[in-house]
Amino acid sequence: MSRFSRPARFGLLCLAALVAVILGIGVGSVPISPGEILQVLANKLWGAALPEQMNPVIPGLVWSIRLPRVLLAFCVGASLAVSGAVMQSLLQNPLASSYGLGVSSGAGLGAAVLIVTGVADSAAGTFLLPAVCLCCGLATMGGALAISSRLDRNLSNNTIILIGMVLSLFLNAIMTTLSSANPDYTQRITLWQLGSLSMKTWKQLGPVALAALICILAFWRLASELDLLSFGEEQASAMGMERKQVKWLLVLLVALLTGTAVAFVGVIGFVDLVAPHIVRRIFGPSHRMLIPACAVFGGGFLSLCDLAARTLASPSELPIGSITALIGAPFFLYIFFSSRKEAR
Repeated sequence: MSRFSRPARFGLLCLAALVAVILGIGVGSVPISPGEILQVLANKLWGAALPEQMNPVIPGLVWSIRLPRVLLAFCVGASLAVSGAVMQSLLQNPLASSYGLGVSSGAGLGAAVLIVTGVADSAAGTFLLPAVCLCCGLATMGGALAISSRLDRNLSNNTIILIGMVLSLFLNAIMTTLSSANPDYTQRITLWQLGSLSMKTWKQLGPVALAALICILAFWRLASELDLLSFGEEQASAMGMERKQVKWLLVLLVALLTGTAVAFVGVIGFVDLVAPHIVRRIFGPSHRMLIPACAVFGGGFLSLCDLAARTLASPSELPIGSITALIGAPFFLYIFFSSRKEAR
């Protein structure tokens, strides 16, 4: 890849992500060709006539089931990958992620409470569940930052990581207690913690796509600040950056981005760890290129993981979090031992 220019590499990455999206739409119990996908899109978007010989099941299958699911997978993957890149640069830790600061734990606890109380099954549960999960995720990360700032006025990276880990462990313990005390709901809570894109529609895609667009654009605009922070806090302060304010802004944007994704699809781990490391090796550390590249790579990666989740054990469906964990856990160990070797 090094013989190609960065724009060429980005173009190839976009092409690979497009192929992943097409595979996600086309592969399944009813195979659909790329030509048929284009014909259905032309019909729905511009009113073009469908061929008479087309299977009558295909238009509804593409437009109502597979397309929103694949696009949601892409947006969630993009959100998680970008949030991981930002957190790793912000905290100067190759193993840092938004999940480590309590977003997933807070959202998971909110989901568990609604599930065991029966609110998730009510008429308002469809909209209340993601709203409560998002608020709990944001509140947890905000709480981690507030406690960190009280303990350390400089808001150092080590303090943020430590407080985030403590809060995550505490909330996970509460969630485990709730699950154990309500065994009838244990399976639902566990499945939510592993993430799923099953039965997702355009209603879920809208909020996730909007949050992804706003936050990713904001991170791209803050690329220079992220470059400075990745060199170290002292370097950033020496360049005149209002380090504490920028940190608050970046972490809250990460919380919004990750919290929205988790609220609608559950907890999907390791994407925010794997994607940034691979993209940095291809495109380098500059966030002006890293942010969009992570979005495209993460989107394509999760689209393929979702395809594997619904086809490997067909007609059953695997939790998508188990697929990402199978890939991400060995990668986590590789990064951990590599960083220790470099430190020595």
